[in-house]
Formats: sequence, C-alpha cells, structure tokens
Amino acid sequence: MDWQFLFETFLSLMSAIPLSLELAATSIILGAILALALALCRLSSITALDWFARSYVFIVRGTPLLVQIFLIYYGLGQFPAVRHSLFWPFLREPYWCAVLALTMNTAAYGSEIIRGGLLSVPFGQIEAARACGMPRLMQFRRILLPLAIRQALPGYSNEMISMVKATSLASIITLMEVTGVAAKIISETYRAIEVFVVAGAIYLAINFLLTRLVHLLEYWLSPHLRQPVPHPPAGLSTAPIEGDAR
Repeated sequence: MDWQFLFETFLSLMSAIPLSLELAATSIILGAILALALALCRLSSITALDWFARSYVFIVRGTPLLVQIFLIYYGLGQFPAVRHSLFWPFLREPYWCAVLALTMNTAAYGSEIIRGGLLSVPFGQIEAARACGMPRLMQFRRILLPLAIRQALPGYSNEMISMVKATSLASIITLMEVTGVAAKIISETYRAIEVFVVAGAIYLAINFLLTRLVHLLEYWLSPHLRQPVPHPPAGLSTAPIEGDAR
C-alpha cells in the first residue's frame, strides 16, 4: 500500500462525494413520495389502482437496476414521441436519467415497507380517532401516517443505505460520482486495489453517518420506549448515613 497514493486518491474522490450524495438524497426523497402513493394504491378499494401498483412493484423488483438505467438512458431516446415531448430536456441528461431510474427502483421496494407499516397500525387507534370525530384525512395525517413511519423506519433505513450504494451504477452512464472518478483513476494508474479500497471506505463512512441519523430519528419518534430516569421517593434523603462504612 502506497499511503501517499491513497491520500491523493482520497482527495480526488472527495470532489465526487457531493454528486453521489445529491443523487442519493434526490432519489430517496422522490422515491418516498412515490412509494407512499403506491402503498395507498395497494391498500385502496379500487381494483385498477391495486393491480397497477402490484404490476409496477413486480416489474421493477424483478428486473436489475442496471437494466433499468440502460432502458431509460439509451431506450427512451429511440422514441420520437419522447424526443419531441416536454420531458426530453431532462431525459437527455444522464443525471436526470439516473435520478429517474433510482427513484422508480426505490419506490417499488419502499412501497412494500410503507404498506407494512400502515398495516401494522393497531385498528383500535383508528377506531379511537373515528370516535373523536376526525375526518379521514385528519386520521391519516395525525394517527395513521406517524405510527406507520415509526414502524417502517427501521426497514426503510436499509433501503436508503441500498440507494447510497446504488448511486455507484450511475457511473455507467458517464456520471462522475465516486465510482466514476475511481474508474477514471484506475484507467490512468492501473492500481485498482488501492483506489477501490478508498472508494469503499468513503461509501462505508457515508452509510455509517446515515445509520446514526436514522437511529436518532427513530429515538426521537419513540419516546414511549425510553427508560424513565429513576428518581428517589419524595421526602427520602439521599445523604449518606452517619457511620456507614461504605
């Protein structure tokens, strides 16, 4: 191991971290919104919406993410209707093609996690909200969604970690994120081990910070699970007893 080369590689890869984080954050946020919509479609009583969500989840989860990126980046431009549409200024850019592929992929997995969280909410909570006279939208906003997020957060954190790692596939369509810059350095130096060790350490550090943030959010959303701080009974002195040998 050449420590000087490792340090120089680390400095080079540091410049690509913002793009990787931007790809991950954008896809996670947009994917969470789409995942919630898909989960509500699965739980709706409308058969068409239910089967649409089922088909979407089945197709996206059953095909590799790399194939999806290729189909969006190389495939959509072959249709004249797409090239002459309002979306072409975005779809011709590799960044937005990567965001679209990552968003669609994480939405398929996240919808099942969110659906499980919604189904785990005790029915008694919903009945209590109805007894208080809450309309359905208020029940969803104040009762159902907060409890579902609390239940789904541990599982959804795994999906967020997967998205951070999946941004490495964006280098296939010319985006110079961490993996893309690492591949460029390897093509110039032919020192794959050192470069990929540094790149892997960067992804590891990012995911470690992400897990800590999710843990803090989970702790904040679960005050009922925290152990209460023990207090001495009122009127009982905590001063040491005279003559106590301890």
